[in-house]
Amino acid sequence: MNRALRAATMGVLVLSPLALSACSAGQVTQTATQERDKTGAQAQVGNITLRQVQLAYPNGGTYEDGDDADLVLTIVNAGEEPDTLTGVEGEGFGDAEISDDEIEIGPDTSVFVGEDDASVTLTDLEESLSTGQIIEITFTFEDAGEISVPVTVGTPTRSLERGDAFDFHEGEENAGEVARENEDADSE
Repeated sequence: MNRALRAATMGVLVLSPLALSACSAGQVTQTATQERDKTGAQAQVGNITLRQVQLAYPNGGTYEDGDDADLVLTIVNAGEEPDTLTGVEGEGFGDAEISDDEIEIGPDTSVFVGEDDASVTLTDLEESLSTGQIIEITFTFEDAGEISVPVTVGTPTRSLERGDAFDFHEGEENAGEVARENEDADSE
């Protein structure tokens, strides 16, 4: 191999990685704008952000009419002044019990409702609710104001044993018999 060809080959081998790595320079990747998976609703009013708002997964998988349900959420105060959650209202439940009647969120901090000493319990549900169903809740903050959020019933945090499968064909034999009886009654 002559010197010129060998030099050209070495130049290509040395410069190729640099050229290829520059192909995406300055480009925005697809994942740069995607948020990680989160459960629960998110909302913002003023300097307050509500994250991962949901009702705790109910024992047995369903809240029954008259049950109480605990809210689970993170309240983030991005402001320089404290704010206070003073009220929780909505349709579908009797009242909301807030720990110590209010929850203070300090400046530039987060409060984990349902984990820390803070809690919000919706009392006397007016209908049964199961995983994935939604109830509209309005949160009132002393300074930031009100924000309404569609809140879902949470999913279990652990794997659950499967129950019996629903039999869609159960009773088909009887359905044909009932239909024949109805036809006979109509023909008389």
